[in-house]
Amino acid sequence: MNNIPSEFILMFLGMVFIAVFLLSQGVVVPVFGEAGKMRKRIRGRLHVLEKANNLPNMQTVLRQKYLTRLSPLEAMLEQLPFMSNLTQMIEQAGHEYRAYRVILLGLFLGACAGISILMLSSVWWMALLVAFAVFWIPLLKISRDRGKRFAQFEEGLPDALDAMCRALRAGHPFNETLRLVAEEHKGPVAHEFGLTFADINYGNDVRRAMLGLLERMPSMTVMMLVTSILIHRETGGNLTEVLERLSRLIRGRFRFQRKIKTLSAEGRMSAWVLVAIPFVLAVAIVFTSPSYMPVLFNDPIGHKLIIGAFCAMLIGIFWIKKIIRIQV
Repeated sequence: MNNIPSEFILMFLGMVFIAVFLLSQGVVVPVFGEAGKMRKRIRGRLHVLEKANNLPNMQTVLRQKYLTRLSPLEAMLEQLPFMSNLTQMIEQAGHEYRAYRVILLGLFLGACAGISILMLSSVWWMALLVAFAVFWIPLLKISRDRGKRFAQFEEGLPDALDAMCRALRAGHPFNETLRLVAEEHKGPVAHEFGLTFADINYGNDVRRAMLGLLERMPSMTVMMLVTSILIHRETGGNLTEVLERLSRLIRGRFRFQRKIKTLSAEGRMSAWVLVAIPFVLAVAIVFTSPSYMPVLFNDPIGHKLIIGAFCAMLIGIFWIKKIIRIQV
């Protein structure tokens, strides 16, 4: 390995990072469908409902109150572009970080990583790429925590609906059932139902409180719950029966998602194996035949072959992702 330039070792590690990242985002994350696109559609519908009913945007109102508690410098930083979306993402992840601190942490980590690469190698563009990649690590961590929290909320929602049905049969009013769920359960379900109860208890109407719940937890499951409750309050009927059917529907949806995950397991494992083979083979050749790989790294034609192979691998990752979605 002493004959291999350090910049190509860094390039190799960068290729591994990019391949694993794209594979995890393209094959592992969207197993259950277009969750991100669904959340965008839900937020769009919420904005349409708020405009149609002349209601203020709950996120905007809460953000204005939040900014008044900050110092002038912090408030100026929090009003930078995309800070409101990052703040909402942090809150949905269950954290209490301030958005500008997350950005500053990313910049600090990226600068440290870039300087370290410059000290090891004089390739400035490699240092820039590494710094850019490291900058996104705090944001990816928050996004991952938000996805976990969404999943925990949806997993606990059927039990919460069953508890609401029992409370309604016992004669409790609707807002009291929300309080009982918040007290008897744990995790994101208890927290979100507690916020919804507090919203109603402090004088807000049920419609706006339920839309606030959907705004904090934008998912198809919560949208079904909110729609069912709002339709019941406008047209009447047996809310207990509606919630029971919704609980069974959500559990059936989870069973269907697990079946999809099982059916796509072979394709996802094949994707990981196919992407890992070139990198594992390259490392094995370096250790078994040290004089073989430097010929590829030191020749200009070898550089073009490496770049072409990596581009072909990226195309293969997206193609595998498409095949897996077609199969399921």
